[in-house]
Amino acid sequence: MANRVSARHSLTNTFFLTLNSAELTAAGALSGPTVRTVPTWGLASIGFVALCQCVAWFLLIRSYRQLNAAKYKVIGELEKRLPALPYSDAERAEFGEGKSSTTYLPLAHVELWGHR
Repeated sequence: MANRVSARHSLTNTFFLTLNSAELTAAGALSGPTVRTVPTWGLASIGFVALCQCVAWFLLIRSYRQLNAAKYKVIGELEKRLPALPYSDAERAEFGEGKSSTTYLPLAHVELWGHR
């Protein structure tokens, strides 16, 4: 179901945001004299792990976006067979289908831009 994908998407964002916040907090707490005692390879490995987490976050967001797009496409096709249009393209058309950032900027675009 599309709403479950959206819920998992939100949970994934919360997880990675919490993880990255904890890493930044730890880095701030360790700054100063403590950092001087950590070997260069240790700092590089911490940075590499953080970078890998950001790449995983980016890929997951993109995957959720693709999955939701496919699900809503199927919903749209099924909707064409109904007498009423509970989820119509009128809403997206009203916002210019996300093509103009001044009218509407889809959240998925903001998330992906923030991770580049």
